[in-house]
Amino acid sequence: MTDKSIDMPGHQEVDATFRKVAWRLVPILMLAYVLAFIDRGNVGFAKLQFMGDLHFSEATYGLGGGLFYLGYSVFEVPSNLWLARIGARTTLLRIMVCWGLCSAALAFMTAPSHYYILRFMLGAAEAGLFPGVLFYLTTWIPPSRRSQFTALFMSAIAISGIVSGPLSGAILGGADGLLGLKGWQWLFIIEGLPSALTGIVVYFVLADSPQTAKWLSAREVGIITAELQSEANAGQRQRQHNFGAALRDRRLYILCGMSVGLIAGGAGIPLWLPTILRGTGIHEPLALGLFSAIPYIVAVAAQQVIARSSDRLGERRWHAAVPTLLCAIGWLLLPQAMGHPWMAIALLTVMTVGYLGATGPFWTMPSLYLSGSAAAGGIAMITTCGGIGAFFAPTLVGWMTTATGSLTYGLYVYGAMMAFGALVMLVGTNSTGSVSATAHVHEGNLR
Repeated sequence: MTDKSIDMPGHQEVDATFRKVAWRLVPILMLAYVLAFIDRGNVGFAKLQFMGDLHFSEATYGLGGGLFYLGYSVFEVPSNLWLARIGARTTLLRIMVCWGLCSAALAFMTAPSHYYILRFMLGAAEAGLFPGVLFYLTTWIPPSRRSQFTALFMSAIAISGIVSGPLSGAILGGADGLLGLKGWQWLFIIEGLPSALTGIVVYFVLADSPQTAKWLSAREVGIITAELQSEANAGQRQRQHNFGAALRDRRLYILCGMSVGLIAGGAGIPLWLPTILRGTGIHEPLALGLFSAIPYIVAVAAQQVIARSSDRLGERRWHAAVPTLLCAIGWLLLPQAMGHPWMAIALLTVMTVGYLGATGPFWTMPSLYLSGSAAAGGIAMITTCGGIGAFFAPTLVGWMTTATGSLTYGLYVYGAMMAFGALVMLVGTNSTGSVSATAHVHEGNLR
């Protein structure tokens, strides 16, 4: 046995190295994303009070809800390309401080124009967070392990729902009138300012790359580098390193189509969930918050099961499409549950499980085809298209609700968008959503 073979790491050492990476990176990234989803979605709870106080219509609410995603979409690609140049720490510091202040400023809106401007600015400030983290993970985690890491990070969406509902309900009911401010004003302040402070913490905790991480040994850096290089070489022929070349790959546009349905349908859940629950007869703010947490509690477990299955089988396409179709069916059946609280909660749970279950496998797919600057720009382009869909969807739903006096037709819109996205991906990707056999040589887990 040669010295070289003696120095080769075993599976246990490789797994231990990536568990160390997971424990260092994932918690702080999850915290950032939890706060992001609380601050983008808390408008759904604040709506229950400020609509009456400020005399906003459903059309006004829907447009403002969608303008977040317009701002997000406009600035997403530039933000993510900039991240590739200046690093994750500086980018996340800028993003979190700006969005935290914008979210808190919503407490002082008095007119629709204020609402529109601040929601757009909130989206512009947060632009680049999600694709930036996905790109950041590609510099640390090889493809065979990435779905689990991605799903762990994206479980922050479910955690935000578990935390945000009860917290928002408690603030609405308990802080109303404190120091002369309404409950919805306190909601934006209390849930917005911690994001800005956390951005400073993130800057000092993260490292821009394994090579600059002081908490890794030289051997651990070598293991990570070798794993990344090994799987990169295995998939070299199907990857695009240049963003211009990626724009000529039809798979990029297929994933954009799926993103439109997935992001728009998923974004509709926190925007309308409190309104849907109130429509079933639940009116007390804290009760609304507690009931709204149920779908996310179930979804956070289901999300990890689906992600582990996707990694174990090396399959992404069906693991993304089937949960998305499940969420679409939930949207389409939801109008039948109005007036029946537990039926509505059951369908909302199915929808949330479907949406979050699809996220890990789907957002692993872009990095199977793209690397380098193509990954940064390509992932941002995919999320940008999804953001555009998420802008038009609530705008249309709000207008339809105001025009018809019912949310029913809007629910059908969300269901149709998600079903369309899943079918486009299934037809357009064929079998490309799978991981090569080579990628599974060192397949591990995060247990």
